[in-house]
Amino acid sequence: MEQPGKYQEPAALPPKRPIYKPQTPNPTSPSKAVNFVTNPSGEKKREKYLTAKYGAHQMALIRKRLKVEMWMFDQLQELCESETESSNDVDIDLDEILDIEDEIQRKIFVRKMLTDSKSSKEIVNKFVDELLERAKTL
Repeated sequence: MEQPGKYQEPAALPPKRPIYKPQTPNPTSPSKAVNFVTNPSGEKKREKYLTAKYGAHQMALIRKRLKVEMWMFDQLQELCESETESSNDVDIDLDEILDIEDEIQRKIFVRKMLTDSKSSKEIVNKFVDELLERAKTL
């Protein structure tokens, strides 16, 4: 019987396992490293996109802004339709318009951007007024 508080040796220890030591690479043997080779057929690399989830309020603001910008793009195409140059030559930045505090200065700024337009002044003025009205909603 065992006596309390007395040390007893274990009956048997498990056998010792050999320690694994990786072999040093032999310069004459082939390398076991994996080498990735670029695609020889010239396949296009897959594009990576960052997506984000917006809250309902932020998404509504984005949609509203996009709606104004798409309207502006369509109107610019119509204004420049009769011209040989494309509407891409007229680049109106909505942020620049919104940064201008004074309403009259905004009108002057947009009209200056459209000075090369061959459309009538009446059509240009209508576009400017409507653009500034839509910009106020943003």
